[in-house]
Amino acid sequence: MSDTTTLLTGHDLLTAGWLPGPQLGAALAKAAEYSARGIHDKAYALKLLHRDMPPEAFVPKLKPRSMPAPLSEATCALEEGNVAKVRRLMQQLLTMPNIERGAVMPDACPAGMAPATIPVGGAIAVRNAIIPSAHSADICCSMHATFFHAEKGTSAMLDDLMASTRFGAGGRAEDALVRHPVIDEDVWNNPFLQGLQRYASVHMADQGDGNHFAYIGRVSFPPEAVNTLRMAGYSDLADAFTQHGECLVLVTHHGSRGLGAALYGRGQKAAMKHTQGIADDIPDAAAWLDYNTEQGRDYWDALQYVARWTKANHESIHARFIERVGATPVAAFGNEHNFVWKRGDLFLHGKGATPAWKDDTGRPLLGLIPLNMAAPILIVLGGDNAEYLSFAPHGAGRNESRTAMLRQFGGDEKAMDTALAESTQGIDVRWYYGKADLSESPLGYKPAAQIKAQIEHFALATVIAEITPLGSLMAGDSGPPPWVRRKQELSPKQLRAFEHRADRRKTRQSIKGYEEDEA
Repeated sequence: MSDTTTLLTGHDLLTAGWLPGPQLGAALAKAAEYSARGIHDKAYALKLLHRDMPPEAFVPKLKPRSMPAPLSEATCALEEGNVAKVRRLMQQLLTMPNIERGAVMPDACPAGMAPATIPVGGAIAVRNAIIPSAHSADICCSMHATFFHAEKGTSAMLDDLMASTRFGAGGRAEDALVRHPVIDEDVWNNPFLQGLQRYASVHMADQGDGNHFAYIGRVSFPPEAVNTLRMAGYSDLADAFTQHGECLVLVTHHGSRGLGAALYGRGQKAAMKHTQGIADDIPDAAAWLDYNTEQGRDYWDALQYVARWTKANHESIHARFIERVGATPVAAFGNEHNFVWKRGDLFLHGKGATPAWKDDTGRPLLGLIPLNMAAPILIVLGGDNAEYLSFAPHGAGRNESRTAMLRQFGGDEKAMDTALAESTQGIDVRWYYGKADLSESPLGYKPAAQIKAQIEHFALATVIAEITPLGSLMAGDSGPPPWVRRKQELSPKQLRAFEHRADRRKTRQSIKGYEEDEA
């Protein structure tokens, strides 16, 4: 009987495609089994080896790079402490093996301190892969503007707006559902969307909370702005604004609500499982799905549906408002800023970053950049600045967390009311739940003028017009979240059990390094 070395040698296997290392030893051991079974033909043994342990099955696991990919920072030296946190997180993320470049926008601020968590204002270019955490749970958070004419005053229009949209946790009640054809699209067999049609129904014409808003303003397009639009390839808009002159504008800001959050949860779970099988030492926040797999393409298709649904959500709110106001619509457009965009085999991920490249026809993308409820919303044409991955900021961002901002008032409600009134002077501010949320007032954000100056300084986009604020509607303070209300209703025994579970969760999070900074 021949021994292993006379049947197949290491040289034979290296020539046939196996790699040096553990896989070579395993293949030689398998060849020895063939020899023990009486197989002595080399060609036949190689055929069996290709069947039983093919070379591609031994691809070494991917690992983070020793040095991060290039990072470009369109940020201000005046906020170096904030930027240092952002930079640390981005550099962790940019060591991932499939990320080729990163950028941070002027509105950059941390969105949590778990390893490799993309910050607000962060953008990355990823080769043939989608990283769910890099678009976040608020998938397709986006802007939409409708330009119109109406006879009503601001206060009356805000009343109509209150009746047209919805804010807060949960969704619409059964007797208040808003129908839209997008809910009935044939997508619900996609494994990432199965069972989620209910979310698509209850969250239509529903904006959520946090920094989501509905904003009424006024805009005019002087001749030079109209000419800029026309030269950029937007003749239809140029014609509309030439004909109608000064317009009122409804601008809404929100994402995909429960539908997107559920999709993100499934995508993140699948990405972690996929990444664990092919890579080592990858933080959960950097886990990915390979686009060149059925699962990756299913997730991509699900993302495209959520983009359509979110646009339909904006349009539903706007249509309901226009009907109530009795307005004449003039034009409409919008843009996403929490999403993934495919350009060739690169997937551009933006977490609070506005696309500012050129579309397939060569037109610079139109974008809406809000700064705060009392500041103009910028209408921009993308600068297509490749140094910053051709993105622009999505807003003003924060220099400190919500908690830190509120701490300076020491709970003094009178001082907070005064500060809010001073920062929103001249506009009609509404809170859907009646009580103001100071952390979402202009006091909670970076100075609007600073962000606008940085957009121009770094050539991220060209501002062609500004929507002047008249009134703003946000969720406001809706009281304790559901889990706190449930806690208040517990018996002493149930409360002890609740707190015990909470302590265990905190311990697990600490072990994983998931103490998150409030952003």
